[in-house]
Amino acid sequence: MQRTIPPFRADEVGSLLRPQRIKEARAKLEAGEIDAAELRRIEDVEIEKVVHKQKSIGLQLATDGEFRRSWWHFDFLAKLTGCELYHPEGIQFAGVTTRPDNVRVTGKIDFADDHPMLDHFRFLNKQCAVTGATAKMTIPSPAVLHFRGGRKAISKDVYPDLEPFFEDLARTYRKAVKAFYDAGCRYLQFDDTVWAYLCSQDELKKVRERGEEVDRLQEIYARVINYAIADRPADMAITTHVCRGNFRSTWISSGGYEPVAETLLAGTNYDGYFLEYDSDRAGGFEPLRFLPKGKKVVVVGVITSKFGQLERKDDVKRRLEEAAKFVDIDQLAVSPQCGFASTEEGNILSEEEQWAKLSLAVEVANEVWGK
Repeated sequence: MQRTIPPFRADEVGSLLRPQRIKEARAKLEAGEIDAAELRRIEDVEIEKVVHKQKSIGLQLATDGEFRRSWWHFDFLAKLTGCELYHPEGIQFAGVTTRPDNVRVTGKIDFADDHPMLDHFRFLNKQCAVTGATAKMTIPSPAVLHFRGGRKAISKDVYPDLEPFFEDLARTYRKAVKAFYDAGCRYLQFDDTVWAYLCSQDELKKVRERGEEVDRLQEIYARVINYAIADRPADMAITTHVCRGNFRSTWISSGGYEPVAETLLAGTNYDGYFLEYDSDRAGGFEPLRFLPKGKKVVVVGVITSKFGQLERKDDVKRRLEEAAKFVDIDQLAVSPQCGFASTEEGNILSEEEQWAKLSLAVEVANEVWGK
């Protein structure tokens, strides 16, 4: 049967390809031809349109496509108290390097009531109220702030020891959860590349070489996440999305979920898990056996967001059947494996192909779980 609470049987991760009008407006802002208020007006118009589009293809939720962001994570993290954007070097993906942006901790971290993404959500929520869709907000997981830069990106003057940093990080995100709830958010997602990187021997080697205590990271991150979401009200769903990298249709890490599955699925208190399963790099469905029986849901990302070729409906159904060998079908849902534009550059496919993939998820869900 279909679900009336998030995550839904047919769902989406969050980001959508930026409309050409927004890309042109950002270029004009950079050139000094328009001001920030005009860019905001254009974003508002395009977000209103994309919310209606999501509803029109049958999704029960809508995001703002992350249209106001340049990055899926840095835009949020850089606006936390005590954090700032800086420009060391780009992130190396398979065959391509990103723009040289990162975030570092320069002061005591906290979440302020004027964080700009609260207003971003309020606007989205108003548009969703018109269509009847559930407004979904996406923010980076707290683990991302530590893992991306590690010890060297956290001021030793402010945090000579990392334990107080993790305590402040957990409190900061607990405040963020409450602030989004008070703003009307009932569907919040922590986007997280870290758990996938912990499955990659290459990524673990890099982290060890910079001096991190790799063997403790799973326990630390689970503790921070669970504290952050512990006080959420019963009518608020919080999910996570685990990603192996998504920049212009490329990737970073490889490795199945087995090394982290028990801690992630049974040891973190999320309501749902968006897990990418669109390539061999994600391994098999066997790790899903760690999902506790009950209300938690795994949203299997067997539809790729990286390329435009549309999957065959029967193949998607077959993969759901394979996953159901390890977890009850009532605890499964389907979506693309990632967003379509984790950065403003976007993946290598057209908007028409993007909507075809989301429509496919809806069609499959209706046929597997009923309309």
